[in-house]
Amino acid sequence: MQKSEKVRAARRGRSAPGRDKTIVPQEAAVVRRVVRKYGGQERAVIQILQDLQDKLRWLAPATLEATARELGVPLARVFSVATFYRSFSLAPRGRHICTVCMGTACHVRGGAAVLEHFERKLGLRAGETSADGGYTLERVNCLGACALAPLAVVDGKYHGQMNESKADQVLASLKGSPD
Repeated sequence: MQKSEKVRAARRGRSAPGRDKTIVPQEAAVVRRVVRKYGGQERAVIQILQDLQDKLRWLAPATLEATARELGVPLARVFSVATFYRSFSLAPRGRHICTVCMGTACHVRGGAAVLEHFERKLGLRAGETSADGGYTLERVNCLGACALAPLAVVDGKYHGQMNESKADQVLASLKGSPD
């Protein structure tokens, strides 16, 4: 479905075609807890979505709908924030998130080779998640830590001066890492 189609459906306050509107009770409880943590304030929608993504690994349509309900705001408000910021994922992400920086400093210092190595080791292209939900490989334009170039972030931990052997060590340290 096209993004514009999703946006139009959200503005009308209805689900886009083919969307599953169900949310499992455990996820609904997570949404309630996170919204309460921020006092149910609409102005905290970015922080709420960040916390939800950290806990649930992605922002499912049902999660966005439950968040809008808990905040008492239109779904379009929550959906517009979730689609505006690239850091939010509207698709399932893996248990392990591998992010490779391709900013100028990282690119000049071998970031492309690092990214290609992660792609080979994980059997994924940047932007993909493994079929078993184990890994997501992401490419970003800049992580703001140019002195550490080339840089990879794996499960939130920064790994500077990254090269193929360091990438192998990082991946090996993850439970169930690929060979």
